[in-house]
Amino acid sequence: MQSTANYLWHTDDLLGQGATASVYKARNKKSGELVAVKVFNTASYLRPHEVQVREFEVLRKLNHQNIVKLFAVEETGGSRQKVLVMEYCSSGSLLSVLESPENAFGLPEEEFLVVLRCVVAGMNHLRENGIVHRDIKPGNIMRLMGEEGQSIYKLTDFGAARELDDDEKFVSVYGTEEYLHPDMYERAVLRKPQQKTFGVTVDLWSIGVTLYHAATGSLPFIPFGGPRRNKEMMYRITTEKPAGAIAGTQRQENGPLEWSYSLPITCRLSTGLQTQLVPILANILEVEQAKCWGFDQFFAETSDILQRVVVHVFSLSQAVLHHVYIHAHNTIAIFLEAVYEQTQVAPQHQEYLFEGHLCVLEPSLSAQHIAHTTSSSPLTLFSTASETPKGLAFRDPAQDIPKFFPKVDLQSDYTTSKSVLGAGYQALWLAQTLLAGQELMLRGLHWFVEVLQAMGRRTLEVVRVALLFLSSSLGTERFSSVSGTLEIEEVKKVTELKSRLRALAEALSRCSHRITETQSCLSNLSSELLKNRDQVHADRSIQKIQCCLDKMNLIYKQFKKSRMRPGEPWGEQTTPPPPE
Repeated sequence: MQSTANYLWHTDDLLGQGATASVYKARNKKSGELVAVKVFNTASYLRPHEVQVREFEVLRKLNHQNIVKLFAVEETGGSRQKVLVMEYCSSGSLLSVLESPENAFGLPEEEFLVVLRCVVAGMNHLRENGIVHRDIKPGNIMRLMGEEGQSIYKLTDFGAARELDDDEKFVSVYGTEEYLHPDMYERAVLRKPQQKTFGVTVDLWSIGVTLYHAATGSLPFIPFGGPRRNKEMMYRITTEKPAGAIAGTQRQENGPLEWSYSLPITCRLSTGLQTQLVPILANILEVEQAKCWGFDQFFAETSDILQRVVVHVFSLSQAVLHHVYIHAHNTIAIFLEAVYEQTQVAPQHQEYLFEGHLCVLEPSLSAQHIAHTTSSSPLTLFSTASETPKGLAFRDPAQDIPKFFPKVDLQSDYTTSKSVLGAGYQALWLAQTLLAGQELMLRGLHWFVEVLQAMGRRTLEVVRVALLFLSSSLGTERFSSVSGTLEIEEVKKVTELKSRLRALAEALSRCSHRITETQSCLSNLSSELLKNRDQVHADRSIQKIQCCLDKMNLIYKQFKKSRMRPGEPWGEQTTPPPPE
């Protein structure tokens, strides 16, 4: 046990460890309140005094809901080590969230937007106070749950932070390799002498890598063998990256570099959000500081995303749910164009249903007039054009399952189990997406059939009224009395008119018959659609996949536990239990 005047902790309750300090979970001796304590080690006191006190001074200056709070600075009793007493975030870090197999391919859209909002808000507070963090990464973004069950992310670890205005430069190097700006990477990792100075935009590069990691579950720049094993190639990828590219990969040893200008197909963010996010990533993952955005533009563009509202649009012809991000003050014409960009259905060919009713969208009106939508209650779009747009594109999760090796190795077995479980969660997400799309498609088609039936009933009523009128007009006595008072030429005209009216009546009668037949077919189709919807509701695929994943998760957790404590056996067994 260790303690300060007011706080107590056990060294087993380690939350994190760095070169100069360790972080533990501790309690207030009087109130029992949980806190995090950062205890500095001997190596930390070898640094210049101004560096030692910099973190205290920075944290005392900051006060924001998206930055971990500093409660006190105390000392341990015996060794008189400095201790920072800080807010405890019980849900780990963004890194721990991303390392969970269910997020192997990135965060769900709602959670990613929470991360974006919190990071932007926290960074904005830093810039308002003239502070550069210099070690932004998922491991330094802590998570806790709010009172309403929502995630709150907070920036932490200001050991590398310092005060720096927008136009100031610094020469010292801090940070974590994978998230480090290439200029800093060159000197800190490759140990190459260079006289470059760095500005506040180095934080933007780290934010770009962090956001890409959060969106995809992987790092944007990956040389063959990994960033830590192939450092020279890591540097080449980041410095040779073409303008507009947001990721680079080397798949073979000494192989070519492959550039990506969009997020991978496995990403769980909607096309609508990706369209907004990719230009931001492209402009902050820019090596040349002169070309890289400044914080003002970064805050402006990210705030633009966060201030938009989402209109959920389900395209019947694609069987795909789209998220259309627009501003409330935009016109509906702008909304229709945004729908076109995602669906390739031109505005003049877009027709909408909402909750079973035709929805007429007047282009000149404000987008505020669009009904409030959700993923389960979207606008249903059907196209009057003949072409069929591209539907849902996805990659078979089986492609992400690694090869199994017969040799028992805790580390490789753990890695394999984690990859397999991640692919399993991706399969679950895809199954949920496809099943939800099937439900929305069947429901939308049912509504569309109902609209056609209603139109058919109205048309049939008009036809029947017209037939009644024609029948009364074609009465023989009426036409005979009229023709008796007319000249021969006029009689011919009346006879011809009578013939045409009879032909029209016959045509209307055939039309009435066809409408009646169509109504009968539509009624049968509606019944079939309802049966299919019942089958979708009875589908147990999701529950079966989830049950399988629960069993896989138990195996993965056992591998994880054994990897952490390699000396412990698997109970009475010498090999891991096989999956059921």
